[in-house]
Amino acid sequence: MTNALFPILQLSDSQFPSGAFSHSFGLETYISNGTINSSASFRKVLELFLANQFVYTDGLACRLAYEGLEIGNLEQLWQLDQSLYALGMARETREGNRRIGDRFVKIVSTLYPNHVFDQYNMELKNKNVFGHSALVFAIVSKHLGIERETAISSYGFATASSLVQNAVRGVPLGQTEGQKILVDIQPLLTDIVNRIMLLDETEFGIGAPGLEIAQMQHEAIHVRLFMS
Repeated sequence: MTNALFPILQLSDSQFPSGAFSHSFGLETYISNGTINSSASFRKVLELFLANQFVYTDGLACRLAYEGLEIGNLEQLWQLDQSLYALGMARETREGNRRIGDRFVKIVSTLYPNHVFDQYNMELKNKNVFGHSALVFAIVSKHLGIERETAISSYGFATASSLVQNAVRGVPLGQTEGQKILVDIQPLLTDIVNRIMLLDETEFGIGAPGLEIAQMQHEAIHVRLFMS
């Protein structure tokens, strides 16, 4: 477990150079219109983001990708990649996920090379897929022998940690307050993973209209810290 722990800590670090620090995925819209104006209001929106958009898209995609890898079905991964891109209703969010995913797969495939990453990079080069961090997390976790539930938990924490660090800059929040939020939402993250493990494949892609509208509106904000 120790050998697998270090890579998971590395990949879950909000400072990992995937480019996620440049994206708020619509949360900056809520900061701009005053919906988020404190640590309490940010936490509420973060919880809604994780319990809705993350659960039914990125989180479930990570689980399905892992299960596809268990049976050697790489075609399922490429289909998930295409579906995740198509599910991005807001252009900025869609392109943000693509940029993060493309950079993530290139870095992680260099750090932990394996034949699945070779195939993924080939599919990216041929423009058959777009790249997504959920699939990268699944691939590297399976390669390192990390259990499926632990992989999803780590991916959920990495997502939350990145958004918290961006809120520290954007709201702004104090660093200690940001870390307190990460402690407080841990029971929610556990519940989210349990839900993801029980979801049916047909539930993949269930949307969160309020968040998607905020992501679309972000393009119209005149002063922005983030690309999405």
